[in-house]
Amino acid sequence: MNLPEQPTSYLAAVMTLYVQLPETPMRISLADQAMARRLFKDGVPLETVEAALLLGSVRRLIRPKDAPTLSPIRSLAYFQPIIEELIEHPAPKSYLDCLRLKLQQAAKAVSANVQKIRS
Repeated sequence: MNLPEQPTSYLAAVMTLYVQLPETPMRISLADQAMARRLFKDGVPLETVEAALLLGSVRRLIRPKDAPTLSPIRSLAYFQPIIEELIEHPAPKSYLDCLRLKLQQAAKAVSANVQKIRS
């Protein structure tokens, strides 16, 4: 994704990416909107935000089975440290595709495990 020129396009893209992730709220809070505006104002590329959201979600989903359960993500601010990490150490362009695939696979695995538990 390229950085949209208009803040409304950027905000919409960030919010769409955020709510589509597993374990995130289905609604956007005012604080989430404010953070997305700050990211736009600071010139954070949309690719960096997307990579941070995907990476954070993958890290949560791919954990040892005996690790303690994490509480749901309640705010876009959860991803701020990962955004900063990727600003300092940018990922290669091909990394987004890898993260999308890993998230898809991890979400399927988690979903299958939940169904097994419920059965």
